[in-house]
Amino acid sequence: MKKAKLTGRIVTPEDSDYEQARTNNNLNNPKYPSVIVFCQKTKDVVNALKWARENNEPFRIRSGRHSYENFSLVNKGLVIDVSDMNDISVNLSEMTARIDAGANMGNVYRTLWEHGVTIPAGTESSVGVVGLTLGGGIGMLSRPFGLTCDNLIEIETVVASEHEGAQVIRANKQQHHDLFWASRGGGGGNFGIVTSLTFKLHAINEVSLFSITWGWDDFEVAFDAWQKWAPYTDKRLTSQIELKTKEVGEIVAQGEFIGTAAELKKLLRPLRKTGLPTSIWIKEVPYSKAIEFFDLPSGNQPAYRKRSGSFLERPFPYKAIQRMKEFLAHAPNSNTTIWQQSLRGAVGEIAPQHTAYYYRNAIIAQEYNTSWKKPKEEEQNIKWVENLRQALSPYTSGDYVNFPDRYIKDWHTAYYGRNFRRLREVKTKYDPYNVFQFQQSIPPIRKWL
Repeated sequence: MKKAKLTGRIVTPEDSDYEQARTNNNLNNPKYPSVIVFCQKTKDVVNALKWARENNEPFRIRSGRHSYENFSLVNKGLVIDVSDMNDISVNLSEMTARIDAGANMGNVYRTLWEHGVTIPAGTESSVGVVGLTLGGGIGMLSRPFGLTCDNLIEIETVVASEHEGAQVIRANKQQHHDLFWASRGGGGGNFGIVTSLTFKLHAINEVSLFSITWGWDDFEVAFDAWQKWAPYTDKRLTSQIELKTKEVGEIVAQGEFIGTAAELKKLLRPLRKTGLPTSIWIKEVPYSKAIEFFDLPSGNQPAYRKRSGSFLERPFPYKAIQRMKEFLAHAPNSNTTIWQQSLRGAVGEIAPQHTAYYYRNAIIAQEYNTSWKKPKEEEQNIKWVENLRQALSPYTSGDYVNFPDRYIKDWHTAYYGRNFRRLREVKTKYDPYNVFQFQQSIPPIRKWL
């Protein structure tokens, strides 16, 4: 049999663009691969997987470079990067789009908007569509349209093959339906290398946005009003709230509504009447402006970061709200925040076992964020996130697999709940020799100790 060769755009440590090529969004916990292959077509992915297996080379899969714990990088191994594969083809008669795995959300949203359509997905423009989708996909259209993975129709993926080394298969509700189930919330990099995704589309035009800001003294009442309103209001409205440090002294609630500004103003009455807001605005805008509004350019810049998260299945009691306030009063720096997004709506209309994404009963997803400037500040920042997660754990459930945290010991239960056993069965069927592995990858059943 002919030996495999790497094809595509190849970068090694000797190349001038290596530093840029190896750098992910998170500068913390850096990795130094021996070779990075930027695949331009599916055949390049097949060749890369075959080459890695023939040479017994450790490898990782990468797209948007937003793996919070840098699980998409490896020291002294191969990175199979699909970000050069970014074609998007729209079929308006069928209201579907086929999107290459390397497309980022900015590219996806802009292209779909040209046709007056969209998919529900995340907010940061440089995030890759594939990683977002495979983990679930939470964003500003989650409540009306569901998670990104709920709108997935089919994937093309390269899996490990016993005889050929690698083969291309399609997974949907008819073919390889078990892999398709696992690919809707089971996380990226566990079963194969996804090369394209097909989605159902939603028509979109004008939407209404809001932003309400409170000062530090309204912390408790503002958050309590938001958490008891946001998951239960009109499902056409998805919102988020960001709790900033005492130093910054702001609580900011924002959201996106598929409807008029007049309707939105009425829906917002419970928030508008809470505390003493320092600013309130409501605007009706083209959907493209909403995409720009929620994008965070700072989130797209490489930095030293630590993130973790959890779900709320019931509102926080007053004691938990006070704990958040205490932590933000003693934050390691002013970039530190606690962020929450409302769920339920279409997300909760699907049973927890229907897809690999388990937390269908959650009312809110939350994220603990910090970033810092100098490597020596790492310890105190990571400690802050870990201590906060533990302090809130009596009131929370699990964690979102797209907010991975290497300090979570029971990660398999935290990410996947009761779906973990079935995910391991799918892993055993499609990757029995554990070819696709990283620090928190799903193990096949016979390999689990």
